[in-house]
Amino acid sequence: MKTHTKRKMILDCDPGHDDAIAILLAAGHEGIDLIGITTVAGNAELEKTTLNALKVCEIAGIDVPVLKGNSQPLIRKRETAADIHGDSGMDGPVLPAPVKQAGEEHAVDFIIRTLMESDGDITLVPVGPLTNIAMAMRREPSILSKIQEIVLMGGGTFGNWTPAAEFNIYVDADAAKVVFESGVPITMMGLDLTHQALADHDVSRRIGGIGNQPANFVSELLTYFRKTYLEFFGFEHPPVHDVCSVAYCIDPTVVETKKLRVDIETKGELTYGMTLVDVNGVTGKEPNVNFAMKLDHAKFWNMLIDTLERY
Repeated sequence: MKTHTKRKMILDCDPGHDDAIAILLAAGHEGIDLIGITTVAGNAELEKTTLNALKVCEIAGIDVPVLKGNSQPLIRKRETAADIHGDSGMDGPVLPAPVKQAGEEHAVDFIIRTLMESDGDITLVPVGPLTNIAMAMRREPSILSKIQEIVLMGGGTFGNWTPAAEFNIYVDADAAKVVFESGVPITMMGLDLTHQALADHDVSRRIGGIGNQPANFVSELLTYFRKTYLEFFGFEHPPVHDVCSVAYCIDPTVVETKKLRVDIETKGELTYGMTLVDVNGVTGKEPNVNFAMKLDHAKFWNMLIDTLERY
């Protein structure tokens, strides 16, 4: 039974195994009105992340526009995560070439136009590098008052790409700085939270037992992701980082949060891309981020599995 109005969402992503699962949750849950998927270079080059988004839409019958965004960070050289996600950005499952095509409008133009035409009721959910979002803010500052909330995946009190930095923020910390200093309400799903979203054997068994095509696809994604996370990070079970942002938009009680100050390091030789999370309030600066601390594991996985069962 529905108890909430659908939350309007633009999902900005770089598929990516966990991005793909995030798309399925956003498109399949009755609590979300997914009005567009925008793509960015991140886990793989832009052409690959866009192709992957189209493949996910095709396999699940998702009828929303997919728009290509930026192929390079604002300033720095592009960096991808082929070691983790494979050369395609979504290695493991073998999917046919999609019939669905990306729209001709640039993702940044789509974001600006859609926000400006809205009633200020759209949530942006960037789960890759923040290049598209920062570019939209720079090009049309009037959108800032039109963004209901930004629920992003990135950062943390520790890193996974460097000792200091998480991948999404590191790839374009200059863009992250624009977003974090924008004054827009931000909820941040950092590694502190997403490393709790582990697809353990029980979760994998439940998803594998669903039997429909999207669920089988997720099982294949998790099989590949489990292998690379064990090899590179020593994780027995893979974390589905990006899904956390979508889950929060559906039901904010799935995570516990705390208002904290988070600043982005863009000049450090060893700390570029670091999110300085002022856990103890030592800077005296006003909090600017709703920082996710603790995941309700059962509620999170029940939400995703129930959604996959409805496909």
